[in-house]
Formats: sequence, structure tokens, C-alpha cells
Amino acid sequence: MNLMNIGFIIKQEREHRGWTQKELAERLMVSEKTISKWETKRGLPDISLLEPLAKTLGMTILELFQGEVIINQNRHANALKMKLYVCPICGNVVTALGEGSYSCCGNQLLAQEAEVDSTISIEKMDNRWYVHLPHEMTKQSYISFIAYVTTNQLHLVKCYPEQEASAEFPILGHGIIYYYHNQNGLFMKRI
Repeated sequence: MNLMNIGFIIKQEREHRGWTQKELAERLMVSEKTISKWETKRGLPDISLLEPLAKTLGMTILELFQGEVIINQNRHANALKMKLYVCPICGNVVTALGEGSYSCCGNQLLAQEAEVDSTISIEKMDNRWYVHLPHEMTKQSYISFIAYVTTNQLHLVKCYPEQEASAEFPILGHGIIYYYHNQNGLFMKRI
């Protein structure tokens, strides 16, 4: 935790909103002197105030700690430019239409870079895509999810060990099929 960053970001975001130290103090139910201490780097917010402080300033706790607000510059929200973030511990999937800062299970997540995989079996039948992956699913090595992304939609099917690695999706046009292997990462094939 960097004293300089936290104090700076609190002051910057407070001033950006046009609030006085007193107004921020009232929103957090602390004294104006407390806000002054934080901004002049003579003290840190109590751990119980981190979440309310971040929420009041419109940021995440991680952004508060890093001293930098992440602004999405992606003005053309094309789902094909989607970023996928996967927690290596619990398998949670975070999707975003631009760069972001996300954490899960105490780890900062990194956007996954997909490798092209031509072994994905994709069949078109009755206005549906049928996706099958020739992979033995065990508790140690498994496909975590299969997703179909078009320019404006995401369809994601969660997979579990000891089940078949397959999914079906309604045909919505050209797009990308992604799958995530718990040990080898993200793979894709354009359709």
C-alpha cells in the first residue's frame, strides 16, 4: 500500500467530483480532519472504510491501492474485441469489452491471450453450432468453459471435470469459439 498514491487518488477523485473535504467526510461519516490526514499522507483509511471509500469515489479497492483509476477508452464496444479474465484458483470468468483491472481469490487477473486451435470440432446443424473438444476430462486436466462470441453477444457454457467437453449455441453469424483449458490456457477458432 502506497501512502502517496492513496492520498493523491482520494484528493484527485474528491476534487473531480467538486466535493470539499467536509462533503466527503459527511458521506463517509468521518471527520473532515480524517480526510485531511489521508490527503496529506499523514494517515491511512481504516480497513473498515476502504470499501465505502472506494464506492463513494466510484472506483475499486484495487484502483484505490494502486493510486490509479482505470478508464475504459473502448468507444466501439464490439464483443469480438472482448477480453477474458480467468481466476486460476476458482475458475471464475470475467468478461470485459476493454482493458480492466480485476481480481479474484486475492489474485489480480490478467487478460488471457488465445492461441488458435484447429482441432476444435464445430458442426452446423439445425441452426445451431455443435462444438466438441477431443479432450479427456479429469479433475486434473479439464476444459473449464466453451464460449461463442459474435459482434454483439457472448454465449458461455461452463464445463466440469468428468463430463464431456461439448456445447451447443444458436447460430448468430460469424464469430469466435473460445475454450479454456485449466492447465494450458485459452484457445480459439473463428467460425
